[in-house]
Amino acid sequence: MTKRLFAALVTGAVLSISAPTVASAAECIAPANPGGGWDFTCRQIGKIMYDIGAVDKPVQVTNMAGAGGGLAYNHVVNERGDDDDLIVAASSATSTRLAQNAYAGMTADQVRFVGAIGADPGVIVVAKDSPYQSLGELVDAIKADPSSVAFAGGSAVGGFDHLKPLMILQRADFNDIKKVKYIGVDGGADAITQTVGGFTQAMTGDMSEVVGFLKSGDVRVLAVLTEERIPGFDDIPTAKEQGFDVVAVNWRGLYIPKDVSDETFNSWADKLQKVADSDEWKKAMADNGLAPFTKVGGDFQSYVDSLVAEINKLSKDIGVIQ
Repeated sequence: MTKRLFAALVTGAVLSISAPTVASAAECIAPANPGGGWDFTCRQIGKIMYDIGAVDKPVQVTNMAGAGGGLAYNHVVNERGDDDDLIVAASSATSTRLAQNAYAGMTADQVRFVGAIGADPGVIVVAKDSPYQSLGELVDAIKADPSSVAFAGGSAVGGFDHLKPLMILQRADFNDIKKVKYIGVDGGADAITQTVGGFTQAMTGDMSEVVGFLKSGDVRVLAVLTEERIPGFDDIPTAKEQGFDVVAVNWRGLYIPKDVSDETFNSWADKLQKVADSDEWKKAMADNGLAPFTKVGGDFQSYVDSLVAEINKLSKDIGVIQ
């Protein structure tokens, strides 16, 4: 998308936004229409911040859909670069699109990533009658014969579902990743159907997409791509436990403008940590199928930086970007 088109879109979006609240009241931009993950992040986190006293005025939510989050990103970088009272909802889709230059030349270092406090864990899944009993067995089969295993996922080629098994295979010193077969379908349910039906040997997706199939006994989860096992699914091992140091989750978090002070950054990090520690957020996660995933402040910024670099390299390796 050209800068001129971005500017036009930003102008239209800003004109459609309702009048701002009293100065110094925080604003959270959800880079999408009402409903969905980014809107949930702004509304839930903003509400809890106010409810627990982390902010003294209700957080205003502004929906700014367009360009898969790129419209809001461009607006923040070019129009709100030093706004101390602005937070923006983000997720793993944000880091993936930045890594793949999907935001018309925008880069991850043009904002500051404050933190993530919940996530939909990545999973690697097989059908109940699959011969593969562990992630290691699946990886060994691919290394021996890449054509023997095909993955189905709910993202397009080069999307995050596609990249998850590639990250695992690279940890296993398998670098000929163009040979890994991936079929992108319309959502996680279709990917599960492909795998249960025997059309693919494995599914790559998120935990929320497979819970129903797991409870019905149609599938087995070989690994969750989290730091620790998921409460309620304690029998499923992590990839890290099995020797593959990969954490790949659809995290829910925030970024803020780049040109704010360290004091402002630390203040927002502290507010977000207070939400993460609250009973209200624990209930919101349970009600919405999120697992604990708390990285706040400099720790999260480092995580995003490394994730963007890895996704950028993988995307080049498989030819998604030049």
